[in-house]
Amino acid sequence: MAEAAARRAVAELPLLRAPAGPRDREGWVERLREEYRALIQYVENNKRADNDWFRLESNPEGTKWFGRCWYIHELLKYEFAIEFEIPVTYPGTAPEIAIPELDGKTAKMYRGGKICLSDHFKPLWARNVPKFGLAHLMALGLGPWLAVEIPDLIAKGMIQHKDK
Repeated sequence: MAEAAARRAVAELPLLRAPAGPRDREGWVERLREEYRALIQYVENNKRADNDWFRLESNPEGTKWFGRCWYIHELLKYEFAIEFEIPVTYPGTAPEIAIPELDGKTAKMYRGGKICLSDHFKPLWARNVPKFGLAHLMALGLGPWLAVEIPDLIAKGMIQHKDK
């Protein structure tokens, strides 16, 4: 069911066309426009479906991104800061999302709180370069990771709700 929902969400996202990364000054501006359009569309779709779960913003160059994501578990909202940088080889290489406050709490995370996306998401990203962008990263990378890892971390007592 979750996989079907993810497929539906991604099917509603625009595919990106500009193959430029941060090193290509002129092409990067167009790529950022496409990224923002896709992110705005994804957030709007999520709000319509009552599934709003993250906020993102970037530095003026669009190379460093930060924000917050949240996961509702048993009617309690767990909120986390997220951050990532656009690799110089983007869009050929997917960004690595970090949730610093969860660093070291799960095996599906690298040093610095970077979430592990290598088994499932990165091959999918590689097959869809340059069509996938940051909205796809959120929908197919961070969203599913949160859905699997957060309930497990709560069950193990590794994270507590802020009101407890």
